[in-house]
Amino acid sequence: MTQKQKHNVGAPPGELYYIGKERSDKIKITLIQYNESLFFENDFYDLNECLAAIKPDLIKWINVEGIHKLDLVERIGKHYNIHPLTLEDIVHTESRPKFEDYDHYVISIMKMLYHEDAVHSEHLSILLFSDTVISFQEPSGGDAFDIVRNRLRQCKGRVRKMQADYLAYALMDAVVDCYFKILEKFGEHIEQLDEEITESPQREALVRLHDLKREMIFLRRQMWPVRELINNLVRSETELIRDVNDAYLRDLQDHINRLLDSIEGYREMLSSIMEVYLSNNSNKLNEAMKALTVISSIFIPVTFIVGVYGMNFKYMPELDSKYAYGIVWAVMIVVMASMAFFFKRKNWW
Repeated sequence: MTQKQKHNVGAPPGELYYIGKERSDKIKITLIQYNESLFFENDFYDLNECLAAIKPDLIKWINVEGIHKLDLVERIGKHYNIHPLTLEDIVHTESRPKFEDYDHYVISIMKMLYHEDAVHSEHLSILLFSDTVISFQEPSGGDAFDIVRNRLRQCKGRVRKMQADYLAYALMDAVVDCYFKILEKFGEHIEQLDEEITESPQREALVRLHDLKREMIFLRRQMWPVRELINNLVRSETELIRDVNDAYLRDLQDHINRLLDSIEGYREMLSSIMEVYLSNNSNKLNEAMKALTVISSIFIPVTFIVGVYGMNFKYMPELDSKYAYGIVWAVMIVVMASMAFFFKRKNWW
């Protein structure tokens, strides 16, 4: 199937088209099989070898690192009887996070986020079958699944004792935990920016503020649909998710609600910081205008006196006086000093 870099308008439903960076590297397939006492982990670059290595009576996690090979995705879909619309969502990297329930599997589509100078997203699809979890992810600079792999290898926690539905939950929980880490970094940046703008607002701080607001909007766009995804997952009546996992799913639901509350709080903080920045600049402008107004007010009467004696009338009695020049200067100095003293007492200067 030809790879496409934009939405294939007019194509029939279920036709695969890849939206993402053009890649030519091989796709790595990691197969992890386990129960409470056994654990096997192998990497493959050939799907047939991976499928041949599957052992019965074990929980299986197949992680496909790369979705740019459409023929490979189609072969996996054919082997596991995955609906064509699901395959379309798997390779369409602009698909919105969502949860869908089919007869023999359920799928959760999320965005795996990581931070490297800026926030980047990775398209992620998690399919849950009766004893198998298949995850499709874009190869990128971040991977939230390492913590789950380490738990499986070291037999820590509940994951080796539970079924495939708990593994799917653990993967989703690991992704949501990465959201918390990213928001913690944003919180530190926002606090630092708040201090800088309060003490000495600079143009560079305004640029950083706009960058943070733009990234916060991006985070909200990626995380907001996840709440709907988890709500649908909690309300789902599928038999693939056992009742014993309801408490864990409700905890995951609580986590995403806390994340969204934090995002809204940070957005309000950024708006407040912007108001503080604009207020500081306005105050500085007002102080400058105030100083100029005071100076202008002091020199206005002096300018009037100079203007009067700058008129070229022939009969001005003061012009013939020997002390006129000194008297005019004395009057001007007294007037300026008096006005400066008055403004000082009124705290206008």
